[in-house]
Amino acid sequence: MEEKTKAEALREALSYQPKHTAYVIDAQETAVSDAFCADYIAFLNACKTERETAAFVKNLAAQAGFAPFDVKAQYAPGDRVYADIHGKALILCTFGTQPLSAGARIVASHIDSPRLDLKPNPLYEDAELAFFKTHYYGGIKKYQWTAIPLALHGVVFRRDGSCVQVCVGEEPGDPQFVVTDLLPHLDRKQGKKSLEDAVLGENLNLLIGSLPFGDKPESDAVKLNILRLLNEKYGIVESDFLSAELEIVPAFRATEIGFDRSLIGAYGHDDKVCAYPSIRAALAVTAPRLTSITVITDKEETGSDGNTGLHSAYLAQFIEDIAAAQGLPGRDVLRASECLSADVNAGFDPIFPEVHDKRNAAYLNRGIVVTKYTGSGGKGSTNDANAEFVFKVRALLDGADVAWQIGELGKVDEGGGGTVAKYIANLGVEVVDVGVPVLSMHAPFEIVAKLDVYMAFKGFSAFLEK
Repeated sequence: MEEKTKAEALREALSYQPKHTAYVIDAQETAVSDAFCADYIAFLNACKTERETAAFVKNLAAQAGFAPFDVKAQYAPGDRVYADIHGKALILCTFGTQPLSAGARIVASHIDSPRLDLKPNPLYEDAELAFFKTHYYGGIKKYQWTAIPLALHGVVFRRDGSCVQVCVGEEPGDPQFVVTDLLPHLDRKQGKKSLEDAVLGENLNLLIGSLPFGDKPESDAVKLNILRLLNEKYGIVESDFLSAELEIVPAFRATEIGFDRSLIGAYGHDDKVCAYPSIRAALAVTAPRLTSITVITDKEETGSDGNTGLHSAYLAQFIEDIAAAQGLPGRDVLRASECLSADVNAGFDPIFPEVHDKRNAAYLNRGIVVTKYTGSGGKGSTNDANAEFVFKVRALLDGADVAWQIGELGKVDEGGGGTVAKYIANLGVEVVDVGVPVLSMHAPFEIVAKLDVYMAFKGFSAFLEK
C-alpha cells in the first residue's frame, strides 16, 4: 500500500468533504434502507392530505400503544400519549425517565403540501363544460398544474350535520380531473409572458364533466348533471360546498426513479419525507431519557397560521399541560428543551446550478441536511440556530453514524424560504432545521434519494433516544 504524502495526510486531517452515503453504508443497512423506503412509498400513496396523514398516523400510534392524552392523568416513564389537533395535526409523546425539568426532545415536521383547494362556490358551467373553481394553496408554479391528472380529496359537511369523506381519482377505474392548457399552435401571446403570468391563478379551473342532464337543451344542464351525480354518490347538494374542505392533488402514484431505483418520485415529499421518518422514530422509541415529543403540523405552506399551524399555541399548551402534572411551569420545560425542525432543503440540481452556492448547497445521497438558517436576503424571517446547539447536533449525528451535510437554501439574493423553526424558537427552545434534500421542490412530482430518507430516520431516532 502506498504511503500518503504529507499533503494528503494533512488534507485528510483538516479538510471537510461530505461523502456519498453509498460509500459509508454497508449492504445490510442498504437493504434496511430499501425496506424502509418501500414502506414510505406506501405511506405517500395512502396519505396525500393533512387530514388523511393525521388519521393514518393516529391509527399507527394507537396500534403502538399510544393513548389519547388526558390532561387530568398522571403519567409514568414509558407512557405513550397522543393529542389530536382538530384532525389535521398530531402530537406523539413518550414520557422519559428524567423529569420534565430536564426538558424534552422535540421533532416537528409538517404534513400539508402545495395544492389546489376548491372555492366555497366552486361549481359552474361554461360552453357546455362543467368546472370547479380553485384557489391555490402554498407556493406553486401555476403552469405545472395544467394538463396533469388530478384527484379530489376531502370532507363535506352536509346540511344535516353529517360528514362525508371524498376521495376520487386514486383507485384503478376512478375518473380523474384536469386543468386545461392552451395548445402551442395558439399560444403566441401566452408564450411571450413570464412563467408566473402565463397561467393565472383564477384560471386554474378543474374540468369535471361535459354531459347534460335531460333530453332537451337548457341552461346549466351539464352542471345539473354533475350535481345529480354528486347527490347520488354522496348525498350532497350545492350549498354543502359552503361547509366543505376539498383539495385537488396530483393523481400520480409514488414510484422509484432511475435504473438503479435509488430515487423516489412523488407528490408531497415536502414535508412528508421528514414527517414519515420522524413518525417511525417516535413509534420506535420506548424508554427515552428525556420526554420525546413528535409533532406533525398543518399550515406550514401558508405561514403556519390558524389553530392547526405551529404559529398557534397548541404545542406550548400541550407542554404546559404535561408540565403542570409534574408541578412545573411550562416555560421552564420549554427553556430546557431542544428541537429538530424536520423540514426539507433544496437539493443541488446541476441543470440549474446558477441559483446555488455549490460550497453551501445540499446534495442528494450525502445524507440529511442541517440548515442553520433559512429566510431570505439578509437572513430575514428566520431562526438562526446557535452554534452551541449546532455542535450538539453535529456530535450526535456523528456518534450515531448518520450521514449528514450542512446547507442553505440557495444563493443569498436568489430568494429563500422558511420552516416552523422560528415559531418553536420563539417559545425559548433550542432549534435547528434538519431534513432531506429535494429536487423539483413544490412541483406536483418531487424527487428524493432513498438513502437520505433512511438517514433521516436514523438521525431522528438518535435525537429522541439519547
